[in-house]
Amino acid sequence: QVQLVESGGGLVQPGGSLRLSCAASGRFFSASAMDWYRLAPGKQREFVARITTSGTTTYRDSVKGRFTISRDNAKNTVYLQMNSLKPEDTAVYYCHTDFPYDSWGQGTQVTVSS
Repeated sequence: QVQLVESGGGLVQPGGSLRLSCAASGRFFSASAMDWYRLAPGKQREFVARITTSGTTTYRDSVKGRFTISRDNAKNTVYLQMNSLKPEDTAVYYCHTDFPYDSWGQGTQVTVSS
């Protein structure tokens, strides 16, 4: 079983930045594409960003140019750098992979408010 542990969430003012981290257990990290999703109150869970094993990245339109996903295979960790945060970015952010198993972290709360 793959365990994913997110960290780095918190309260930030509009226009601020946060960096989320997701540490993965096991020996499959370098062979796994990694995703970030988010869940806001009253909304459905939505895709935020993805990084493949080769480093190719994909983002939802609303975060392009503001968020950057990256990975460090030596540390079994994926990151989400979030800049120019907006109140609509407020959500619980989850780390996810589907290899070798469909696995989710426990989530980390991001609140953007003045």
